[in-house]
Amino acid sequence: MSQIKEAAPAGEAPPADNAVTARNISKNYGEVEALKNLTLDFPRGQLTSLLGPSGCGKTTLLKIIAGLLTPDEGEVLVNGKAVTGPGPDRAFVFQDFALLPWASVLRNVAFGLELRGVAKSEREAIAEKSIREVGLSGFEQSYPHELSGGMRQRVGLARALSVDAQVLLMDEPFSAVDEQTRRKFQEDLLGLVQNENKTFIFVTHSIEEAVYVSDQVAILLPRPSRVSEIIRPSGFRHKDRDAIRRDSEYLDIVDRIWASLRSYVE
Repeated sequence: MSQIKEAAPAGEAPPADNAVTARNISKNYGEVEALKNLTLDFPRGQLTSLLGPSGCGKTTLLKIIAGLLTPDEGEVLVNGKAVTGPGPDRAFVFQDFALLPWASVLRNVAFGLELRGVAKSEREAIAEKSIREVGLSGFEQSYPHELSGGMRQRVGLARALSVDAQVLLMDEPFSAVDEQTRRKFQEDLLGLVQNENKTFIFVTHSIEEAVYVSDQVAILLPRPSRVSEIIRPSGFRHKDRDAIRRDSEYLDIVDRIWASLRSYVE
């Protein structure tokens, strides 16, 4: 069965098996309180989805973890160290791909390594491996305008994998593709979580997607946002990827989350 519990009390020391801890995070935009005293742990090697209504602060929290935004109060710890800005231990997969239009797939995927000063032969070998992992072999010399939206998103994911960050931050990465491609991406993501031993933090508006791909779903309520509850699907995680969508526990959890969120939908 799934496990449901409230978020850990603020101020608790993060357990040793958490790759990321957001502790007592508050963030304001002028007079708008986006986040207030939010505390959440992200278990190492697992995928945690941030799920909630539009404007509840999911992307804000993701950017604070990435070091792209500074909280007004609180701190984020990655492997026990406080985040003070972007770092090589985290990689961001953007919703809008953020590819270099003048660069080939290989150059785009290797770009982060290029910025770090990695030698060309080494970075291209690493990039080619990441390209294979996301199913784009044969497109190394293609350019973004020659690719479909789904393929461009795979390039963005391969770029994040190539820098070997231990924490991958994904901001609605599948929202711009069609439903068939989205489902295939979800299945591929399950494989990456299983094989890469990385910690994934995943923002989505889709309840079905969150329950399907996640080891842990953190439900955020409208601003000033806080964690309403944490759901850890477990009973169907070992099943065939197609069977998950038909599993009664999966369907029950989707319905339960929708029941808790429906009153906040405008």
